[in-house]
Amino acid sequence: MSMSKCHQLSLFVCKQQKNLRMMSTLWGSVQQGPPDAILGVTEAFKRDKNPQKINLGAGAYRDDNGKPYVLPSVIQAENLLAKKNLDKEYAPISGIADFCNEAIQLALSSESPIIKNKYYASVQSISGTGALRVGAEFLTRYAPLKTIWVPIPTWGNHNQIFKFSGLEVKTYRYYDPKTCGLDFAGMVEDLSSAPSGSVVLLHACAHNPTGVDPKPEQWKELSALFKSKGLFPFFDMAYQGFASGNVDQDACAVRSFLSDGHQIALAQSFSKNMGLYGERVGLFSLTTLDKDEADRIVSQLKIIVRGMYSNPPIHGARIVSEILSNPQLMDQWLVEVKGMADRIISVRYQLKELLDKEGSTKNWEHITDQIGMFCYTGLSKDQVKKLIDQHSVYLTNDGRISMAGVTSKNVGYLASAMHKVTST
Repeated sequence: MSMSKCHQLSLFVCKQQKNLRMMSTLWGSVQQGPPDAILGVTEAFKRDKNPQKINLGAGAYRDDNGKPYVLPSVIQAENLLAKKNLDKEYAPISGIADFCNEAIQLALSSESPIIKNKYYASVQSISGTGALRVGAEFLTRYAPLKTIWVPIPTWGNHNQIFKFSGLEVKTYRYYDPKTCGLDFAGMVEDLSSAPSGSVVLLHACAHNPTGVDPKPEQWKELSALFKSKGLFPFFDMAYQGFASGNVDQDACAVRSFLSDGHQIALAQSFSKNMGLYGERVGLFSLTTLDKDEADRIVSQLKIIVRGMYSNPPIHGARIVSEILSNPQLMDQWLVEVKGMADRIISVRYQLKELLDKEGSTKNWEHITDQIGMFCYTGLSKDQVKKLIDQHSVYLTNDGRISMAGVTSKNVGYLASAMHKVTST
């Protein structure tokens, strides 16, 4: 190669290296993000070689053998859909109409005047997370105050969903660590100080992560407070049917607020109650004063969806619609979701009884008082660390355990381990 060509090549390489350095400095300020707390628990669990290890971190239902569970009604719905030879065209921006109608009816009941008069605006979403995000984007544009109040604690994703959407996040007291129950007085006091027009996030049932819900009479008191203060309720309902085993009972708070004359926002998910985790099936809804208002709101929600993910996925929504619109499948699903809820309730009682048999002098009533997939045990960070290090029982640092990971086969080991770390 001639000297001139070598020189040209050298200059080219130097230029490329300079360009690469300039590109690297463009993202030089990006810092390493913190790991996800739940995923970190699961990764540590996978590395553990102890044959008695238990993963109580993941928030997904498991059967009594600790295995993922596909509902028979879901399998039947998929078989029926396969026979219809449906195409794979895009869904409308607002989603599959039959799904939207069936889902909101499940939440509000077929007898609701809101349903009968179509005084609601709904769009299919990418599960509950997507419903919350679409709702937050709408509120950022149209709510009188760009502020949302969330309970302490709340689902770990709530804060960033709302912050990324441009809402200011404020908090109200909810959980009382002294009783492992609801701090209702603190909740009322904090919400009484919220300015009129504030949006307040409420867990409709099976509060995540504590499993602590207000009683029916407390929901009524909250409804009156919201009305007197001019607060706007945004319900996150991720567990309808999965909490108590009864879809109507689990929707009681939502329906109570509506019967009291509130307009509400509602995020629904079918991940837990139909086991459709990976299908990402959800719905965001706003109740309205009339049909014209509903149509206008839907038009704006469609603009938000179009700029976010354009069209929702179809398969999971078709499964839900098939189940909810088929009386036989609906009846079967109601039995199945009750069976899942009953298993969770059963292992709660088993765990409490076995802790008592271990000789624990602590009050474990909160294990059975709480409801839904999660239990706030009241364990300290030091006790959690001992559970992990000494007994290979994996949970989050706040002492939250997923009751779905507890089975008839490991509940005895869990009770023994919990007693050991709390009696020293």
